[in-house]
Amino acid sequence: MKKKNLWLTGLVLILLVLDQCVKLYVKTHVSRTEPWPVFGSWFEILYTENQGMAFGTTFGSSAYGKLFLSCFRLAAIGAIVYFLMKEIKRGGSTLLLTAIAFILAGASGNLIDSMFYDFIFPFNPCDGFNKLQGSGILMKCTHPGFSYPVEVRNHGFMYGNVVDMFHLKGNWPKGIPFVGGSELFPFIWNVADTCITIGVGLFYIASRKSNPKDKEKEPSVSEA
Repeated sequence: MKKKNLWLTGLVLILLVLDQCVKLYVKTHVSRTEPWPVFGSWFEILYTENQGMAFGTTFGSSAYGKLFLSCFRLAAIGAIVYFLMKEIKRGGSTLLLTAIAFILAGASGNLIDSMFYDFIFPFNPCDGFNKLQGSGILMKCTHPGFSYPVEVRNHGFMYGNVVDMFHLKGNWPKGIPFVGGSELFPFIWNVADTCITIGVGLFYIASRKSNPKDKEKEPSVSEA
């Protein structure tokens, strides 16, 4: 059990460090206006920040919405840790434990952004990522020679933006019903989102293996 604990702890830490290193590098080195092409014309690094949930989805202008989301993430992480420890004691399969570890790392990675990034980096009210219409929080955006008030998001502990950077380019073929011509995958995501997606996929596979839907029927006993 100790070896399994160490292996799972190491996996979570490696994924967390990878997530944070990528985010910090992108935040400090990548231009906000010039994407970095990675794989030809279909995949690029496009630096952005979101104020809400995974894949750039938002959570409204209310302070309570963002706070609820961060607290929900914290509670979810506690529940995931409890479930992971329970499965380790129960002797859960390696695939299942790996799935839970990926989900834990992803949820923790995005929570770290919300908890600490507003303390690590200065808050700039002129930054488009920090503006939030309807928040009611006014700050001065100052440029050389003039300044003007802008509405900004809440900032501080649990209110930080989440850094995203991966963007899949390209459009669906026009002949496909409903989605034809639209962007193939319009969301921008990060390592943490990838971990959660992989973890959910592995969890589904593990659950199918432990509880197969189609079992061979036992031969019926013929009547004498």
